[in-house]
Amino acid sequence: MTTLNEDVQSTVRSGGIIAVMKRGWTKFDAKHHGIAEFIMFFIVCNAVTVLQLVLMPVFKWLFGLTPLVATNFQVLPVGHNFDGSAYYVFDYAAGAIGNTNAAGIAGGGGLAYFLAVELTMAIAQVINFITQRKVTFKSTGSVWKSAAWYVLAYVIITIGAAALQGLYKAPLYGWCIGVMGSGAGATAADLITMIINCTLSFWVFYPIMKLFFKQK
Repeated sequence: MTTLNEDVQSTVRSGGIIAVMKRGWTKFDAKHHGIAEFIMFFIVCNAVTVLQLVLMPVFKWLFGLTPLVATNFQVLPVGHNFDGSAYYVFDYAAGAIGNTNAAGIAGGGGLAYFLAVELTMAIAQVINFITQRKVTFKSTGSVWKSAAWYVLAYVIITIGAAALQGLYKAPLYGWCIGVMGSGAGATAADLITMIINCTLSFWVFYPIMKLFFKQK
């Protein structure tokens, strides 16, 4: 029967804890490849989500210092809201979120908020593409073909996430700001928005990546 000290020495001789964990993971991957692949995909997605949660408030603050906050960005009207107003896929009315203009129209962050969201997602998805391709799926297929399909999926997800945001953005920000104040409330709503976007991306991208990240 070995002692704790002998076990530690054996671990060190075998290359350390990291090496032992790596060998264990390799064995698990060999026996349960599908599960191991999904776990790695989940880990990478969560790391990218954390990155987005850090970047979003920073970009929102930076763009918030520009006149773009007062630039209206409402495009792709599809039907109407319950109050009869137009429902836009990309609905970023001019003015800071939480503020209301003289006409009683609530601000949606304007072009500044749109750019903050999209720039955050674009950076995250570039990192996600590279990491998932190399680490999770170990793809050896054409990088350009994979990138083209990935961009197409990203555009579809972006439009879908933007359309979905039209349903919850106003009540979410209104509730958070009403409970926590304009500063903390807006930040909390930003984080929840990013989590929703990341969750949507997670469930859409996984089956798509399974299809176009191939090994020769």
